[in-house]
Amino acid sequence: MAKGYKAPKKNKQAGMMGQLQQLQEQLQVAQEQLAEETVTATAGGGVVAVTVTGDQRCTEIVIEPDLLQDADAEMLQDLLLTAFNSALDQSREMAADRLGPLAQGGLPF
Repeated sequence: MAKGYKAPKKNKQAGMMGQLQQLQEQLQVAQEQLAEETVTATAGGGVVAVTVTGDQRCTEIVIEPDLLQDADAEMLQDLLLTAFNSALDQSREMAADRLGPLAQGGLPF
């Protein structure tokens, strides 16, 4: 063998591949859990409520029936937008909390 030749370290590469696979599995589990978790945001003192999953899917919109008798369309639209955007913000924050440690830990190189 030539002087100064260093054979590639297969164990190090295999270890990193194993860590990468483990990280992918953890990420998939976290994403599956987020799809099942929900957050609910309200607007107008609770007359409108929007529920969103951790993967940003709207699952429910609740409007108090009394609001429909008194509200105009523009006010209802504003309340829905406020509640929906708040629910999305909460959902994104929840996702960042769950997925953040996986991204921050990363792989040791």
